[in-house]
Amino acid sequence: MATYHIETYGCTSNQGESRRIERSLRDGGHRPADGPEEADVAILNTCTVVEKTERNMLRRAEELDDTTADLIVTGCMALAQGEAFESADVDAQVLHWDDVPTAVRNGECPTATAGTEPILDGEIGILPIARGCTSNCSYCITKFATGRIDSPPVADNVEKARALVHAGASEIRVTGQDTGVYGWDTGERKLPELLDRICDIDGEFRVRVGMANPGGIHGIHEELVEVFARNEELYNFIHLPVQSGSDDVLAEMRRQHRVEKFTEIVETFDDRLDHWTLSTDFVVGFPTETDHDHEQSMALLREVRPEKVNVTRFSKRPGTDAAEMKGLGGTLKKERSKEMSAVKRDIVEQAHESMVGDRHEVLVVEQGTADSVKCRDGAYRQVIVQNASEHGVEPGEFCEVEVTGQNTMYAFGEPV
Repeated sequence: MATYHIETYGCTSNQGESRRIERSLRDGGHRPADGPEEADVAILNTCTVVEKTERNMLRRAEELDDTTADLIVTGCMALAQGEAFESADVDAQVLHWDDVPTAVRNGECPTATAGTEPILDGEIGILPIARGCTSNCSYCITKFATGRIDSPPVADNVEKARALVHAGASEIRVTGQDTGVYGWDTGERKLPELLDRICDIDGEFRVRVGMANPGGIHGIHEELVEVFARNEELYNFIHLPVQSGSDDVLAEMRRQHRVEKFTEIVETFDDRLDHWTLSTDFVVGFPTETDHDHEQSMALLREVRPEKVNVTRFSKRPGTDAAEMKGLGGTLKKERSKEMSAVKRDIVEQAHESMVGDRHEVLVVEQGTADSVKCRDGAYRQVIVQNASEHGVEPGEFCEVEVTGQNTMYAFGEPV
């Protein structure tokens, strides 16, 4: 039996892959170590979304190689750029997620047993509903790792969700590279059906839907918003990465949507839901982005006012078509990023300020620092309750709070 150490970087899907690997290892009799120095094997689950992340992954792999007897590298960078670790003289097995448990077991330990209680991250259960996507974005390297969409049956994902609830999950994070195209490979997009059936599971819990590209959601968005409206288990939250407010840039990116499709989805949610949160992503400084294109992105940001915005400066990823384009200068990308981030902070601060004085039912999802807890209201807005032990609130509980203050990152509340 081996002791193992797992480190995970990147998106919620990667976190879910690590949970799956760890469950299989524990079922096989292996046990977690206190750290990489104490482990027989270290597992590095990598991300490679931008160049800075790639450098961080290589540096961490080198550190673990010096620390641990055996190193396994998996995840998106391993699959898309596995040769980079060999070039950096990292002595590691570079494996697909699915092959990691077998490599650790080496045929000597029992295989995973059915029905074992899922491994949770506190109160949070991660449910990867599919792997891969249908997009062919010109700048994306992740597609080389995850491939085309591969959707398990709805019933299988419902059973996984039920197992998470029975194991004590109070929040289920439905995740994937693009949740909106779940079922596309079977001829029918099945996200609405899946969410309805998950919400029918007995128990008190909330469900957060992960990233869904506008091109995959458009066409089922009217059906989907009705699913949100009739199921209180669903956080009224959706992550729609628009990436640019310019149709010209979206065409160069080979995105499957244009700005009009994105705004149609947002307007549909606005019309149907009173209290909801929009999350989106922007890439600034794409090689063909002009000043006018950037201004269109700024105008779209101010128009739809998303409360969560990920602003990323364009980074050339090896093997992608966009890597062959003549890039923009780093100073220009930095200026555009700073401008967009400043507007983003104003929007988020105003949204939180509008909550002050209101009462919201929240789910306590995890412990914070200094006797605080992190909570989520029905629209997935974060509310911090301080002096939690004094108020008697703990992760996994629902309670009503009055919002008493805010900062740019979150609101503060006190139990009523």
